[in-house]
Amino acid sequence: MKILQLCYKPPFPAVDGGSMGMHSLTMGLLNNGHKVKVVAFNSYKHTCKVSNLPEEYVEKTNFETVFVDLKLRLLSALLCWLKNESYHVKRFINEQMSSLLTSILKEEEFDIIQLESIFLAPYIPIIRKYTKAKLVLRAPNIEHLIWEKTAKSTKNPFKKLYLSQLASSLKAFEIKQINNFDGIYPVTKIDADFFISKGCKCPCISVPVGFEIADFIDKGIAEPNSLFHIGSMDWIPNQQGIKWFIDEVWDTIHKQLPDVKVYFAGRAMPQWLMNLNRDGITVYGEVPDSARFICSKDIMIVPLLSGSGIRIKILEAMSLKKCIIATSQAAEGILYENNVNILIANTPEQFALSIDKCINDREFCQSIAENAEKLIAEKYNINSIANELVDLYKKLQ
Repeated sequence: MKILQLCYKPPFPAVDGGSMGMHSLTMGLLNNGHKVKVVAFNSYKHTCKVSNLPEEYVEKTNFETVFVDLKLRLLSALLCWLKNESYHVKRFINEQMSSLLTSILKEEEFDIIQLESIFLAPYIPIIRKYTKAKLVLRAPNIEHLIWEKTAKSTKNPFKKLYLSQLASSLKAFEIKQINNFDGIYPVTKIDADFFISKGCKCPCISVPVGFEIADFIDKGIAEPNSLFHIGSMDWIPNQQGIKWFIDEVWDTIHKQLPDVKVYFAGRAMPQWLMNLNRDGITVYGEVPDSARFICSKDIMIVPLLSGSGIRIKILEAMSLKKCIIATSQAAEGILYENNVNILIANTPEQFALSIDKCINDREFCQSIAENAEKLIAEKYNINSIANELVDLYKKLQ
């Protein structure tokens, strides 16, 4: 099968959870003998130069990229707000991408055109005009739900109003596009059920995110009594979650367990966090190798309060045999068992108790980590998941 994978940001190098999810699927499809061409946007936020990528990857994927300026433009944002249009979507409308897609589709034939985000839906008319390939949405999340939840947890009334409008216009666009695809394959059942509840008439079936198990050493060597979080910090829900943990949980932990330290890592670390001066807290910013960082620490915390889709950084940490304490929001969509392969904590008290138990009961902590690693091996093997997705694609032909 020949697949054109259209990405809203570079899937490689896999510097965050979103790119990891796209890249792992690319690799799974290639591993199973399918042909994949990858076309991606890159921006100031997610930079990518083809010349800097490994030749093998570029050759296998025939990778091409187009620059798009995703910087916030106040006038454009205001005009979208007045017209009740989605500013999120409008930023991805790009003449160079339209030209590139037109050229590709005129020259090559594909069985499947796979869009990795609803933000790419403006290119549906071009795709339909120049190819008979089946068009599918591989939805990583329900985009507007992230902004709805973010708006609800925002205290500033003006910011709340603006975020609410962003969510509303994005919701209208997202729902309007549902039946413009031949198939929708979200990464969680929750998201699939949402699409169906909003009138999706095309096949809509959840297929998990696959994960490549890292070929990595030193999984068992970690700093004792260390907590960590890693994630893209230009994503508002991550910032909100970390602030909540620092404000509501950390003082209790530091008082009860003074030897425990917490480390925060991730690209685009905000200045307020980089300037933080609190005992027991270390802020790294972006680290060169997420797997090595994860392996160097003991217990992962994911205090996410809003969001949608699946947290691939949790899957990565599970694959590296880490004990994870997360909110139910953070663990949404993962096929977990609470107190078996992850610990779910939704309040400051629950978070503090879970951390205390993991620090003081090492056998329990280790069992959670070992079961997490088994879960990834059994349920999230990328080659099996790529095959599952292709089987669904064949049914569309």
